[in-house]
Amino acid sequence: MEAKLCFIGHGLMENHSGLIVDARLTRVSGHAERLAALEMVQNVADHPCAITLGADRGYDAAHFVEALRTLNVRPHVAQNTSRRRSAIDKRTTQHPGYGKSQRVRKRIEEAFGWIKTVAGSRKTKLRSLAKVDWAFTFAAVAYNLVPLPKLVGAP
Repeated sequence: MEAKLCFIGHGLMENHSGLIVDARLTRVSGHAERLAALEMVQNVADHPCAITLGADRGYDAAHFVEALRTLNVRPHVAQNTSRRRSAIDKRTTQHPGYGKSQRVRKRIEEAFGWIKTVAGSRKTKLRSLAKVDWAFTFAAVAYNLVPLPKLVGAP
């Protein structure tokens, strides 16, 4: 029997601590990543000052960038300049925090690698969206225990 990609996991990581603050699972579609990112960032975008969101070039879409700006979120999205015009302009890329966000955003890959290998989410044996979502969210919360000793300063 051939394996087919049905679900995709999404995570929102806080840059300073490296902790995953939101995780969810959706069905695969062409826009699932951007839609999930908007849902997750709405929960934390109610700060009085603007927050930043670092993401890879798959998130470089005009409607996504505009939606972030209406939520008072600065889109530190990598520019996708392959055969098209980027939605991220120079006012964003010249900001000193943009380069830092692009370096720090790669830490989320460590969390997904841990979730796949250690937590066993590479080949799940569960069948429904609700069950796989529960297992993925549980694994994401469990990953937060990995950087925790460094944060509390344990010897």
